[in-house]
Amino acid sequence: MLNRLLGHYTRFLGVLMAVFLAVMVVLVFGNVVLRYGFNSGITMSEELSRWLFVWVTFLGAIVAMKEGAHLGSDTLVSRLSIRGQKVCLVLSHLLMLFVCWLLFKGSWELVKINLDATSAVMEVSMAWFFAGGMVCAVSGALILVDHLWRLMTGELADSELIGVRESEEEPIDAPAPLK
Repeated sequence: MLNRLLGHYTRFLGVLMAVFLAVMVVLVFGNVVLRYGFNSGITMSEELSRWLFVWVTFLGAIVAMKEGAHLGSDTLVSRLSIRGQKVCLVLSHLLMLFVCWLLFKGSWELVKINLDATSAVMEVSMAWFFAGGMVCAVSGALILVDHLWRLMTGELADSELIGVRESEEEPIDAPAPLK
């Protein structure tokens, strides 16, 4: 259930990232045209584009984690038995959960510190800028907990124990080729 919900969530994030990228392109391109062609510009273009870029980075990290698209090496883990692979998966997920906690804690502190500070041009609370880290940390933790839950309940396929793909074109849950 959580896995399906996370799937819908990451698809939504993919659409949101596409919208953010489109807004960034329009703002930056429009600003360039206005500056060179008409000697004017969009005042908030740089600041909003920077904010959107930060959010796209954090949202992209969430989607990549769900899809197993982050960089990794399976040199050691792929040579282990299934039991060894499961132990490595649990250990790595526990370490990543700790990193999610650190990211959340640090982002939360930055949000609290910058709650009353406003950005220079848009005059929006800087807390929104730093909240992306909190969203990434919570979402990443949910994905990791889902993987651990699926492992403990036996729903995680053995092919999912190694989170590295040979090719970007190959989906994670690709069935084995027929012989």
